[in-house]
Amino acid sequence: MAAACSPKMRPAPAPVKVETEQPVVKPEPPRPVKPPPVKTTISLLLPFGLDHLNPASKYTDVSLKQANLSADYYQGFKLALDSLTLLGYSYKLQVFDTKGTLAESHALAYNQQIRASDLIVGPVFPEDIKVFASVLPSARKPIVSPLSAASPLAINNQNLVTVMPPLEYHAKAAATYINLRIRPQKVFILRSGYSEENEYITPFKSAIDSLSKGRIQVVQLTVVRGRLNTIIPQLSTDSPNIFLMPSTNQAFLTVTMRSLDSLAKKYPVMLFGHPDWGKFSFLRGDVLQRLRVHITSADWIDYKTAATIDFLRRYRSAYHTEASEYAIKGYDEGLYFGKLLAEDYGDIKNLSDIDFTGLHNDFHFIKKPGLGYINTHINMMDYRYYELRKVE
Repeated sequence: MAAACSPKMRPAPAPVKVETEQPVVKPEPPRPVKPPPVKTTISLLLPFGLDHLNPASKYTDVSLKQANLSADYYQGFKLALDSLTLLGYSYKLQVFDTKGTLAESHALAYNQQIRASDLIVGPVFPEDIKVFASVLPSARKPIVSPLSAASPLAINNQNLVTVMPPLEYHAKAAATYINLRIRPQKVFILRSGYSEENEYITPFKSAIDSLSKGRIQVVQLTVVRGRLNTIIPQLSTDSPNIFLMPSTNQAFLTVTMRSLDSLAKKYPVMLFGHPDWGKFSFLRGDVLQRLRVHITSADWIDYKTAATIDFLRRYRSAYHTEASEYAIKGYDEGLYFGKLLAEDYGDIKNLSDIDFTGLHNDFHFIKKPGLGYINTHINMMDYRYYELRKVE
């Protein structure tokens, strides 16, 4: 009976072994070995005029200005290379004094240390770089014109890199803006009679004719003593009348703007001017604003951006002085060319493929056969709230 009343126990089933699919581990491809940084050599050719440190040969106002420009540019350029060095790049910076003379610039072109450089920056002034580049017509390394906006046609070197846009690109930028943004029927060009104004007028007219396909009529007038009576019958009372004044002559600008200001009381006026107007202190802000003046510029620094504030702080910390526009240009150009040299292992390949946003201007290079690379980036500015502001 004990056996009958005891519960029947069944043996526990044997555990089932579950086969799990193991992930296939692919062998990790070998990581490319990063080559050690290549030390690239850069030569700066600047007009320090160090011979004037001799008490027997003192600095003049001109030579002192050139020396200050050189020191500021050098410090900005070097600060850029110091920043890149922290990223692992390596540079050898050689500095040479052109003394602000053609003879010294010409002599430096035969210096073997300069010729062996991966990059030559300078000389600064148009005539200096012309005589320097004439000795090196077939050099394989780029020669950077860092601060001059002179046309590369005068230098005629296939290795030249013109950082500051020449005047013709300012004229083309103004023509592009007028055609795309305003689309007027006419543009009145007010001439002073000096032939150098053709350096602006010729590329402007060519660009406006091409872009508008002849739809915008260009009317040229040589203005004498501010007299504009002959064009009054052609002016509109309900749409902007577009004027272009390529002159930089103070007397002509003062008188002609006064006449335009009188016309603006009845006829809507929009005036486009030479890029140098941004440096003129004799131009009255209230008149510029009433005439709705626009100018092109390759120099515009927004001191409120984080990048600019950071640079100014680091520059002040390094050199115990405030950064000038030349220091900022040196910094931008040092960053741009220094990084390109390091990444291309000492050989800059194609600037047209690599744009750059700087503190003072952007870089967008085009290549011209026989003339090298030219930066074509231009800002459009206008006078608002009694100051010059960038047009977005």
